[in-house]
Amino acid sequence: MARISLPSRASRVTSVRRQIVTPPDPEFPIDDRPAPKPGPFGRFYLQELINSGGMADIWLATDENHKPFALRKLHHKLRFNLMARRRFVRGCDILSKIHSHEHVIGYLEHGKIDGTLYCLMEYVESSNLKQMLVRSDPILVENLANILIDMAIALEHVHDSGFMHLDFKPENVLITRNGAVRLVDFDLSQPRPDGPKKVSKNPGTPAYMAPEQLQREAFDHRVDIFAYGVTAYELLSGQKPFPGESPDEILRRELSGPPPPLREVNPDLPLALEKSIFKCLDRDMNKRHPIMSVLVLELKAALYV
Repeated sequence: MARISLPSRASRVTSVRRQIVTPPDPEFPIDDRPAPKPGPFGRFYLQELINSGGMADIWLATDENHKPFALRKLHHKLRFNLMARRRFVRGCDILSKIHSHEHVIGYLEHGKIDGTLYCLMEYVESSNLKQMLVRSDPILVENLANILIDMAIALEHVHDSGFMHLDFKPENVLITRNGAVRLVDFDLSQPRPDGPKKVSKNPGTPAYMAPEQLQREAFDHRVDIFAYGVTAYELLSGQKPFPGESPDEILRRELSGPPPPLREVNPDLPLALEKSIFKCLDRDMNKRHPIMSVLVLELKAALYV
């Protein structure tokens, strides 16, 4: 396994300061109520709030036998929002079909308790990739090459199972204490089409979206390959390849040409690794890797696995 290092702390601090601030989704307004508190929830007890996103809270929950779980609970403010409810249930349904894989979060059940949608998942002590990068977590430093490969294998499994993730980014990649990868959050996922296809809705995180998505053109699973490239570039350089404060600015940068070479920031990187990541980031989807399996093989070769 090749030894690769994180970028310097200075470049990471710059990256954090340039975080893209995405405007609130009008479908999911900001909830200004007090933070939720621990307490009973059906046959579970919500012990500790692990994370809170735009659609749901994730709790460390226990059952009557004190067994720990991760319980994802739709925000109370969205209980009558049909779009949010559909996305939440669709994400649960997709996870239930693909979770039997070492790099996808484990699924147990989903349903309603007192009218509130929930999804019960395996609990792993972990942080997401973004948190680990900001604090230069030693687990990330020691397992960087494996994480790059395992993230790609996770997406390969999603695609081979007939789906696109459509929100692949550092916040949706959990890293456990032993450096294992778990891919999470399938709310935006859709069936993988036979070829590029237009969709009526175009949700996602602009900084990780391919040009064809930002231009609302037809797309397929190769947008996930682009998002993987953005994530890998950010992980290895400490900055996004196409920074911008709006989707239009991000798109202009994507269409203007490739980002700065990774090896200028991180000279420890193998040249073959840089080439593979830049292929993921090509603005022309037909010049990216055709399938994740090809990228996985390239990563393993570049990292001497």
